[in-house]
Amino acid sequence: MKLYCYPNCGTCKKAVKWLDEQGIKYEYIHIVENPPTKEEILDYMDKSGLPPRRFFNTSGKKYRELNMKDKIKDMTKEEMAEQLAQEGMLIKRPIATDGERVTVGFKEEAFEETWS
Repeated sequence: MKLYCYPNCGTCKKAVKWLDEQGIKYEYIHIVENPPTKEEILDYMDKSGLPPRRFFNTSGKKYRELNMKDKIKDMTKEEMAEQLAQEGMLIKRPIATDGERVTVGFKEEAFEETWS
């Protein structure tokens, strides 16, 4: 499993703690230093079943700085993936994937359902 996280993120810390408690092995990837590629993001969007806009960290500073709220309305899925790949702080985190399944953010119920 790959786990894209940001070390200072409280939500990421909760996800890491949950995975550790369950004894689930994962590769920790710093989402800003090594963001997923455009192709990986498109793949995650497809596999997650979530609308592409759910991959954006809408409460983040970078989202506001770049005025993404207005821009996102007119963006294609490919443009969204391109933007996310270029700026790791725009990505909602953590992203967890085993290559088949994908979760975005951390909700204990969703992790329980997907990763147990």
